[in-house]
Amino acid sequence: MARRCAISGKGPMSGNNVSHAKNRTKRRFLPNIRTVRVTLDDGTTTKLKVSAKELRTLKKHS
Repeated sequence: MARRCAISGKGPMSGNNVSHAKNRTKRRFLPNIRTVRVTLDDGTTTKLKVSAKELRTLKKHS
């Protein structure tokens, strides 16, 4: 499953876990992806994987 937003293209980022002793190990920051049904202009519905931020933007503009 590709964790990528269909609208913004937002995907996983990488960074470090930092312990109390300042040891650093690699980690991934995964985007908050939601699967939503979107009604297209011709009346059909399709499923899209959209980040929560873009979902909020879609609701704002509709």
